[in-house]
Amino acid sequence: MAASTETPKAALFVTTRWTLVLAAARAPSPESAAALEAICRAYWYPLYAYARRCGQAPADAQDLTQEFFRLLLEKRWLEDADREKGRLRAFLVTAMKHFMAKEWRRAAAQRRGGGQTRVPMDTAFAEGRYAADPGGGLAADEVFDRQWALTLLELTMGRLEAEFAAAGRAADFAVLKESLTAAHGGLDYASVAARLGGTEGATRVAVHRLRKRFREIYREEIAQTLPAGADVVAEMRHLANALARG
Repeated sequence: MAASTETPKAALFVTTRWTLVLAAARAPSPESAAALEAICRAYWYPLYAYARRCGQAPADAQDLTQEFFRLLLEKRWLEDADREKGRLRAFLVTAMKHFMAKEWRRAAAQRRGGGQTRVPMDTAFAEGRYAADPGGGLAADEVFDRQWALTLLELTMGRLEAEFAAAGRAADFAVLKESLTAAHGGLDYASVAARLGGTEGATRVAVHRLRKRFREIYREEIAQTLPAGADVVAEMRHLANALARG
């Protein structure tokens, strides 16, 4: 995708979700607290997968990830984040490594003493996803980056589906979304048009608009994990490479 066609859209994200969280290290606010909660709920699985690849059993990986986010929410760990260069992806995995090396046993003891978790996790879902992932030969850091990229894609698809539903076009999305994974030149537009009940020409336009909107939302989701002014294109390239390794 051409960077020049996306730049105006990216410019709208002067204050990203991650920038808001970084600001909380200096001046906590209801907005920054809500942003941090959203980050924890959205990005717990890549850290769970990281813990599993590091050799943790499913139950231990769940407890470890829960305790990590509990302490992230309660302690002032964000003060250690680089507010100028820090990417959410890099900050979380680095903090997780530190937690696993130095904090895990103490945090587990505190949890048994009555500490409460705050981030809901579906262990059955997590284990099913972890077992089904084809990247079995990847190192823990590579697993994390791959699952991070997949999480961003899922968030993008969720937003796109919600937009279609809000416009009363949920049925159209169910058909058109297949075009997002179709190989170049491999989409049967006539067949898709028949399922949509429209013309082939209109279908081509609809597919083009869907793909364009998907790219816009995906870029927005990535921008939300970066500080303001960061190189979104470089992050997109990194995540594309992470997916290619799987």
